[in-house]
Formats: sequence, C-alpha cells, structure tokens
Amino acid sequence: MSNHPPRATKAKPASDPVLAGFRKSIDNIDAALIHMLAERFRITQAVGEYKAKTALPPADPEREERQIARLRKLSVEADLDPEFSEKFLRFIIDEVIRHHERARS
Repeated sequence: MSNHPPRATKAKPASDPVLAGFRKSIDNIDAALIHMLAERFRITQAVGEYKAKTALPPADPEREERQIARLRKLSVEADLDPEFSEKFLRFIIDEVIRHHERARS
C-alpha cells in the first residue's frame, strides 16, 4: 500500500477546451497587434521620408515625452503596467528613429 495520495487526473493542455479558447483569443489578439504595428510603421515610414525631404530631425524628444506620458496615463486607466507600456513604446520609438535616420541618409 502506498503512502502517497492519489493523483488528480489532469487534462493535457492541447485537449483542454477552456485553455484552447483562451489561446485562440490570444492568437487573434497577437495577429491584430502585428497588423496594427505594420500599419503604424507604414505611417512612420512616410513621416521619415517627409522629415528627410524637409530637413527635419529624425527624433522629436518633446513629442516622445508627451506620447510616453499620454500612454502611461492610458495604461493606468486600462489597468496595464505603465512601466511595461513605456518600455514597449520606447522600443517602438527607437525603431522608428532608426528608420528615420536611414531615410535621411
């Protein structure tokens, strides 16, 4: 006779319908994020080309700070970690600036 308690039967993640539903929603959100980022970068590419033609600098630190403050506020309202949001936005801004610098050269 074993002294161990009986093991609970666990469903495999792949066959768990609740988990599958959550994952489907996550997959849909991920796809939407990719499409939205692609559209955002199409627009910022046009901005970079415009800045290059008009001799404007690739970066606009004042706008960046306003955007970060705005998105941190939105994050708090949406119950999302504002530190995460700022890191995410900084990553995007850095990539956009890199594209703008490339368009200028």
